[in-house]
Amino acid sequence: MASSSFKGIAVSVSDEESDEPAKVRVRVRQKRKKTVIRVSGGIWRRIVRKVVRWWPVLIILPTFAVLFFEISRVTWKSGDVGKKVELVDDQKPHGNLNRLDPTTRVVNGVREPCLKILRPEEIDRLEFPAGAESNFPVKKVLYKSASGVSYDAGDNVTLLHEHTDHDRFNLFTGKQTLHEREECFKRDGGFRISGDDKSFMQTCEAVVSTCAFGGGDDLYQPIGMTEASLRRVCYVAFWDEVTLAAQEAEGRGVGGDGMVGKWRVVLVRELPFSDQRLNGKIPKMLSHRLFPRARYSIWVDAKSQFRRDPVGVLEALLWRGGAACVFDEGRAVVKKNKASPQEVELQLTQYRRDGFTAVKRFGGKKALAEASVIVREHTAATNLLMCVWFNEVVRFTSRDQLSFPYVLRRLNLSGVNMFPVCTRKDLVNSMGHRRKARPLPPSRTAAH
Repeated sequence: MASSSFKGIAVSVSDEESDEPAKVRVRVRQKRKKTVIRVSGGIWRRIVRKVVRWWPVLIILPTFAVLFFEISRVTWKSGDVGKKVELVDDQKPHGNLNRLDPTTRVVNGVREPCLKILRPEEIDRLEFPAGAESNFPVKKVLYKSASGVSYDAGDNVTLLHEHTDHDRFNLFTGKQTLHEREECFKRDGGFRISGDDKSFMQTCEAVVSTCAFGGGDDLYQPIGMTEASLRRVCYVAFWDEVTLAAQEAEGRGVGGDGMVGKWRVVLVRELPFSDQRLNGKIPKMLSHRLFPRARYSIWVDAKSQFRRDPVGVLEALLWRGGAACVFDEGRAVVKKNKASPQEVELQLTQYRRDGFTAVKRFGGKKALAEASVIVREHTAATNLLMCVWFNEVVRFTSRDQLSFPYVLRRLNLSGVNMFPVCTRKDLVNSMGHRRKARPLPPSRTAAH
């Protein structure tokens, strides 16, 4: 899988096809001729015999010596004041878990890291850039009346005064009935979060978030960050009561401070959907609503372990300058029983009617998003993208990779850049789902 970025957002994309052609190396093994050395003298003859017999050891020993010397040199260089910054690493590697080794690839015959992240000392000196947004792609805002007629926002001056002495409502305010007014004081539509958790979430300027609804996943501790980044970035995991019970049954309950390791666990009650995958799209796509004061967010699927410094990731993917098609994915979704054929066909039929063709590339790169990692700045443009994307998964199937390329094309967002397949592998350790998530019974979902 790889990722895509545009004006403050990076999204992991499908790796059904490799970005680079496969390279096959063929090595022909030639027969080695035995070298016959004739030396006069008994001492020299014995020396030559020893060398011929032990030559592999004589080669391997210096090699190990050089390797040990190079390893001893690989330490982070100190900063301008000579202070060394260490990564937070209190977890021992076990299989794919807690791996911190960089992922590399070969480019033009040279092996280089997939994600060129700054040294810890450089990350510690980073400041969040000013939040100026340029080239805002939203050109027009429409107000839609109850009759279905849309009006340009440029007509606001006229529309605001289109009411009588007995009716203060207009196209800007909407027309709320007394019953709707009364109901808005009673319920908030579900996804209920405690006041303490809301207060904590409002303190976050940058956040790494994940969620596990239905008890299907464990919570993997993030690694690879500096102490300074740990103080600047919130780590928030959204759980429902099913996941909380499953984790407590395995002896991994939430502490009195609401923490599980580095994660602040936010317990969500009255989830709005019985489909747990759809409930998971709320923290995945609407982080700007859940963290109203956050400027940046990094989403990581619960099946993965985040293993890089978040501030360094923001710098590498957002601040620093610099495919299969949707119909193929629809067939794959049905084949893997991730959605019903009827659901997928309804969605793809609508996309065909809208003129969306089987385009496998977007801006010269893969267009199909897998989206297990999303790195973004909370701007009006990215918020619009995520809201429209969320609307698509609610209306059709919860398999968001079907709708992401469609939304990109409909919004006509320019400057979409894909980064290599191996970048996602450098950001996270993939662990897979532990168990199947349990859907909520209709009685436990919020009325909406």
